[in-house]
Amino acid sequence: MASTEQGQKDRVAAAAGGRFSHAWRALRHRNFRLFFSGQSISLIGTWMTRVATGWLVYRLTGSALLLGWVGFVGQIPTFLLAPFAGVWVDRLDRRNVLLWTQALAAVQSLLLAGLTLSHRITVWQILVLSAFQGLINAFDMPGRQAFMVQMVEDRQDLGNAIALNSSMVNMARLVGPSLAGLVIGAFGEGYCFLIDGLSYFAVIASLALMRIKPLPSRSGAAASMLAQLQEGWAYVSGFEPVRTILLLFALVSLMGMPYIVLMPIFAAQVLHGGPHTLGVLMGASGVGALISALSLAVRKTVLGLGRMIPIAAATFGAGLVLFGLSRVLWLSMLMMLLTGFGMMQGMAASNTIIQTVVPEDRRGRVMSYYTMAFVGMAPFGSLLAGLLAHKLGAPHTVIITGSVVILGAIWFATRLPAIREQIRPIYQAMGILPPSLEPVVENAAG
Repeated sequence: MASTEQGQKDRVAAAAGGRFSHAWRALRHRNFRLFFSGQSISLIGTWMTRVATGWLVYRLTGSALLLGWVGFVGQIPTFLLAPFAGVWVDRLDRRNVLLWTQALAAVQSLLLAGLTLSHRITVWQILVLSAFQGLINAFDMPGRQAFMVQMVEDRQDLGNAIALNSSMVNMARLVGPSLAGLVIGAFGEGYCFLIDGLSYFAVIASLALMRIKPLPSRSGAAASMLAQLQEGWAYVSGFEPVRTILLLFALVSLMGMPYIVLMPIFAAQVLHGGPHTLGVLMGASGVGALISALSLAVRKTVLGLGRMIPIAAATFGAGLVLFGLSRVLWLSMLMMLLTGFGMMQGMAASNTIIQTVVPEDRRGRVMSYYTMAFVGMAPFGSLLAGLLAHKLGAPHTVIITGSVVILGAIWFATRLPAIREQIRPIYQAMGILPPSLEPVVENAAG
């Protein structure tokens, strides 16, 4: 009865709030509001650090190969450790995991700031601190993804929370690189790192203020780590919808995402600009991703997200190919907008589907494989991109990698019927789909 009354109140509030009030419905959850506010501050600093690190390495070395190595070293720990981290996320209190990761990330950024501002920074120090951040991310990313369901207790609001979280990430992606370009030009890279280090305290405060209901005891908690690793792998590899989504996601991350490490080359050599040009390009990608995330936030259901995934991947790949062909700033910005839109559309749709269908007692482990696909494959992609750019040049590199992403989208599209068939009973059991309308169901799950 209480849940019915609450649902009636929400519907009345939605009607009073306007046509698109449902786009913000996840913010009615206090814990998610706290997370949203804290992360909004911190992520601006994170994107400032990403831009500043690339520019600092390129300024110190002028090497595309070393840009690739920094990306590799900063992300390979996530690839190696994410499955083990997923087991711990399923065993431990997820809020405490995030409190530790945010505190350690603050230390990492402040160390980077201190070395840079004191003019003692070297490429080797950047490599070591990047590896340390990768170690932190191995626990932080699956922990954050798995914690989402505790902040948003109503599963019907989970997709909206993921879309709003993506909007927040990409608003920061819009503001952060642009701000980084200004700060680097005026004061140097060190102040970007300092701002980032201080911004983590906003997340720590938001986590400390949350009131979290404990999860029910999780089955298998007493099992060995090896047994739980095997159980998680068996689920991910044996359930075709999750397996297929993660395979495409891994391909996109390997071949497509590393374009970011080549941005300083495009800004300086292809478009003949400086830090401001780098910030504008990254900001344009952020605008596209923000538009994508907002379009997902106004959706009322998870239905139809499956067919978005190959379309988004093809859009992302096409944006990269055309970006590699451009030699004019305004056209490059337009292609970055398209690239950002496709990247975010695929990422958020994939995340929402996986979070919707995964069992709670395996959520941390499944999201650790999501982290491996998203972040863990990127180091190999960064190294590959650096090597290709060193031999062929940055423009030819993104043309090649974008073309591979388009081929991956075509492959995924051929798997959609099988994915729909297996997701259908899960959606029916959850009440997302009616149990008897077969003709309607045929296209709804994808």
